Amino acid sequence: MIDRRDFGGSEELAHALAEAVADDLRKGLAERGRASVAVSGGSTPKRFFTALSEHDLDWPNVAVTLVDERWVPPSDDRSNAALVRNHLMRDKAETARFVPLFTGDETPEAGLEKAEAGIRAMPLPLDAAILGMGTDGHTASFFPGGDRLQLALSEDNPALLTAMHAPGAGEPRITFTRQVLLQSKALYLHIEGAEKDTVLQQALDAGPVEEMPVRAILRQDLRDLVIFYAP
Repeated sequence: MIDRRDFGGSEELAHALAEAVADDLRKGLAERGRASVAVSGGSTPKRFFTALSEHDLDWPNVAVTLVDERWVPPSDDRSNAALVRNHLMRDKAETARFVPLFTGDETPEAGLEKAEAGIRAMPLPLDAAILGMGTDGHTASFFPGGDRLQLALSEDNPALLTAMHAPGAGEPRITFTRQVLLQSKALYLHIEGAEKDTVLQQALDAGPVEEMPVRAILRQDLRDLVIFYAP
């Protein structure tokens, strides 16, 4: 089931999404003493990160990771890890534990085993996963034309992560697989702007998943998906 929630602006959305994710983390902490969340990079989630960092939680027992990552060091301006450290791992959330996907190895293929070991040490399934969406219809690093797109989307793939190279991706990437994301206790899609809304409507229409891979998330019936949208 898809539950779409529309907001008047980015700030209102950020606080509502932060409240929802904070509640998910509180439930995880109450149930198992630890909690985990996977977030997306890009410019869209900055306000959400700041809003979430202001919530009172048992942050030392919260593990934060990324849905996907560009294969660049944290010192690079394109690093999603740097974005999370600067905008989420601050204020009350400063004591949360960050689990990076980038390992420092030369390629994502070379670092895959090490990155998976870090994820396996987190509380799984994830208490919340927050996806974004590109104007090309990608989500996570499920890109049209990706060299491992079918593997990343496969229902039979037991891996937590996969490497990804795609024409529209820029750098090589590492990404969570679809099945791990769908096992999350709460799953969100955060989009903003009229252009993204148009892309979402196209993705909801008939058409191949390979053309707009976000359809692999929109068309599944394993996990409820909550869409947070602001113009």
